[in-house]
Amino acid sequence: MKKINVLLLAFLLLSFWANAQRYPFNGLDMNMGNLSRLSNAQSRSISPENFTGEKGKGAMADPVRDKDVRNKANAAGPAKDLGKGWKVNPFIIVKPGETVTIAEIDGPGAIQQIWMTPTGNWRFSILRMYWDDEKEPSVECPVGDFFASAFNEYAQLSSLAVCVNPGSAFNCYWKMPFRKKARITLENINNAEEMRLYYQINYTLTEVPEDEGYFHAQFRRSNPTQGSIHTLVDGIKGKGQYVGTYLAWRVNDNCWWGEGEIKFYMDGDKEYPTICGTGTEDYFCGSYNFENQKTHQYQEFTTPYAGMHQVIRPDGLYRAVTAFGLYRWHILDPVRFEKDLKVTIQDLGWRHDGRYNNQKSDISSTTFWYQVEPHAKFPALPSKDDLEIPRW
Repeated sequence: MKKINVLLLAFLLLSFWANAQRYPFNGLDMNMGNLSRLSNAQSRSISPENFTGEKGKGAMADPVRDKDVRNKANAAGPAKDLGKGWKVNPFIIVKPGETVTIAEIDGPGAIQQIWMTPTGNWRFSILRMYWDDEKEPSVECPVGDFFASAFNEYAQLSSLAVCVNPGSAFNCYWKMPFRKKARITLENINNAEEMRLYYQINYTLTEVPEDEGYFHAQFRRSNPTQGSIHTLVDGIKGKGQYVGTYLAWRVNDNCWWGEGEIKFYMDGDKEYPTICGTGTEDYFCGSYNFENQKTHQYQEFTTPYAGMHQVIRPDGLYRAVTAFGLYRWHILDPVRFEKDLKVTIQDLGWRHDGRYNNQKSDISSTTFWYQVEPHAKFPALPSKDDLEIPRW
């Protein structure tokens, strides 16, 4: 009898393995372990050289025929001697006050990588993403903050979800599935100057499993914080998981600023949260003031899941305050919720006598999560002046 049970178990395991090998791979969830697996998924890419991503429709701009048509042959001059196919339209121009659609894709499928390098003030370019038949965006955020670059100057970042590379190359690898349609727009709210945008959106057309949630990102700013609390996100309704935080934190006091705890209120929590951190630097996977014990200075760091990749130090003239760029990606530890979610962080430092200092910092946050649709409507973005981080 024991031998029969062993044989039965072996047969079941073999059958399971055989069925798994026959099951078609949809080309999503890529990693080093499945790079060899073949799939019927179709690779596509949208850029100014192929606005629709259609097969065989790239690099068709004509430097002679299209030179006077805006955003059809923006490099017609450099390409005039070479003709079609020779980098005739590698970028677009977005005029002041204009909103352009940079991608419109029929599904099902998923965006797997986005690269772009925008000019101008990154707080004045608003990125929005819509899934399926949405009228309200699931992503609404200044382009700099979406790529963990709020301060409009280059700071190298190397992580699994976002990379910022020389000289101002923004990359993200968030998986963005859609079933019917994906639409991405960019608005230039700067009424004084146009912006130039090079970009590439790489995606796969394939079947999307039923349990795939939709990607969301929301921007908020407290300048200054009220009651020493910054709300990162509130009013999320539905089932999903929280997967990332980026903070741009400008300190208005002359002291250590990062004692505040992050709190996740989920599924009916009221006064007290289910998840509570122990300090700001702890949440971002650092400790003891992010201090380099040899130099006694803040130490920038960038890792796959968390980092403080940017420190802006006063220079004795126009840079009057210290500011920090911090990120924490919950890739291996998503915060799962069934019905609702609210996330806050305390704005706390130290007083000279060992008491906490309830601060009034300037905190901007971008939060990232997946959830079922429909989602709750986002609060209105701040005005252009209230988005700006002034700099000389």
